[in-house]
Amino acid sequence: MALSRLTTVACSAALLMFGAAAQAAGNTGEVRSNFQQERASCAHVPEASRAPCLREAGAAAQAARNGQLTSPGDSTYQQNAMARCEVFKTQQDKADCQARMRNSAASGSVEGGGVLREATTLVPASR
Repeated sequence: MALSRLTTVACSAALLMFGAAAQAAGNTGEVRSNFQQERASCAHVPEASRAPCLREAGAAAQAARNGQLTSPGDSTYQQNAMARCEVFKTQQDKADCQARMRNSAASGSVEGGGVLREATTLVPASR
């Protein structure tokens, strides 16, 4: 189940990328070409994920033809990152989370199971 969900997410991300390029081009020929590429990429996903992949390809092509396909800007990503910190109860925990989102290096990948951010906080030893 996790592999199927991961495959669907990866396929959807690829479709959004292709769709955004199609919308930016604004050319019907390019929309059709991108749709054909998306359909071809669906052939490489597991059988259980193929039908949703093809539906996403069709939906992305239709949205691109209608000028409705957009990609979020950097500010949207930043807002989403900060919103994830709202789960913490204390102000200190929230502030630490926000610092990690803004300043720390990230490792890992979505495909690998998640992006990890690490920060080191020095705490003086009690005497």
